[in-house]
Amino acid sequence: MKFRTPLRRAAMLALLPMMALAGATPARADMTGDVKAINDGWAHIVYEMRGSSTQTKALDQLAKQADAVVARYPGKAEPLLWAGIVTSEQANKANFFHKLGLATRARDLIAKAYAIDPRAADGGPALSLGVLYHKVPGFAWGDDDRALKLLRQALAIDPDGLDTNYFYGDYLLDRGDKAGAKAYLQKALRAPRDASRPVWDAGRRREVRDLLARAA
Repeated sequence: MKFRTPLRRAAMLALLPMMALAGATPARADMTGDVKAINDGWAHIVYEMRGSSTQTKALDQLAKQADAVVARYPGKAEPLLWAGIVTSEQANKANFFHKLGLATRARDLIAKAYAIDPRAADGGPALSLGVLYHKVPGFAWGDDDRALKLLRQALAIDPDGLDTNYFYGDYLLDRGDKAGAKAYLQKALRAPRDASRPVWDAGRRREVRDLLARAA
């Protein structure tokens, strides 16, 4: 049972472009940087680190940082979303006995983000919930019908996105629709490259190509 979730890194360069912060309040600017540090760390662990044990330890530390960001910005969707994504990745790396508990915690965190703003982070809460409902087995709480609704909602929010098209293509491929999957995966590869998150961008595109090979 594998749990996959969207998303990111830009090597903590990380002064955000001044244009992005124009008009932002100091609190919002600080939250943006704190959330970016979490998604940068996630991408580094997922796409650059080697060794399951090393990744697991790094994810445990990142999860603590993500929880601290959630506490720092109560009632905000993006910190909850990223805490859920990190927890979902912990589920992906965990042993059989811990997978479901971690996946359930990830679902609950992302559901809170969704309740606040399903459109946050280009539809990230809808997308990440959809991925979890698809990947978790039905004997637990997985639900492909619910997953489909959420994935389509995310696509409506971000129709040309790399993640939205990748995960919708993945869903279709798992359902046996190779032609449909191929169309969405090819669209994912046409998404503009994200220079602010090069590790995530390159890593996700490798995953898209891997799925395209399966859909051939």
